[in-house]
Amino acid sequence: MAREASIRQIGVRLSGGAQKSNIAQRHVIQQLAFALMWLAAILTVVVLLLVVGYVLVEGARVVDWEFLATPPRGGLSAEGGISTTLVTTVYLVLLTAAIAAPLGIGAAIYLVEYAGEGQGTSGLTAFLVSVARFGVELLAGVPSIIFGLFGYALFVVTLNALTGGFSLLSASLAGACLVLPVIIRASEEALRAVPRAYREGSLALGATKWQTIWQVVLPAAAPGIITGIVLSVGRIVSETAVFFVTLGGSHHAPQSIKQGGRTMALHVYYLAMDTRAFEKAMGTGAILIVTIVMINLAINLISRRLTAGLKGR
Repeated sequence: MAREASIRQIGVRLSGGAQKSNIAQRHVIQQLAFALMWLAAILTVVVLLLVVGYVLVEGARVVDWEFLATPPRGGLSAEGGISTTLVTTVYLVLLTAAIAAPLGIGAAIYLVEYAGEGQGTSGLTAFLVSVARFGVELLAGVPSIIFGLFGYALFVVTLNALTGGFSLLSASLAGACLVLPVIIRASEEALRAVPRAYREGSLALGATKWQTIWQVVLPAAAPGIITGIVLSVGRIVSETAVFFVTLGGSHHAPQSIKQGGRTMALHVYYLAMDTRAFEKAMGTGAILIVTIVMINLAINLISRRLTAGLKGR
């Protein structure tokens, strides 16, 4: 009996030692995984800071008030500044967002709230919804130049009498087609993230379907929806391929939505590829980065106030 008891004690000690060794091994692996993740995050931030810092430092050498306040001279001389490109970029962002945001959010509301799972869709409606979802997923991966060629064929050539050909309106419509999948997908995910209890509680209190969506669901989903709009705005500001074949590239500021222009990103392309004025291209790129940051900050501020207003704060 004493011998069996001693054998059991030895077994318990061995198993305890093995468990401690296993726990220590897992702890080491966990620390290693955390270290790798931190290293990846630090490398990503360092690369981003290097790229942005290099452009800002090099661009700051040519940026002054004259550079910001004077328009480009046109042609291949690289003379003048970027004032009209700043104006055109702001116009294009506002008009494209005004077109794409209501359409994207409305499509997401229908797909989630009316045609979502458990809504009883069948037959033709279910088929159309599945086609719409597949189309959104497909368009999200289409190269931007395809949207540009589509915009050129439809808005510039076919609808020339309505859009004015190469114009701000044509570019905005093509840009809206480009960012619609981003807004729809981001808005869908934001709406799905709202707990179902919010909807059930609102309906139980006597609210209609639309009142529930407008006063309960949308305020709760507003941060995610605004994130999609911010991403789309960043893509509009930095895009060149779509607007190269729809905006026209004029160095003058558009006086109406039926006139063409040149965005800052497009101006950087012209300076770097056609004119070979890399110093001014760096300066324009620095202003472009600052503009993107300012637009994102402004949209975030507006979204917070809008969310607070919808929540009744």
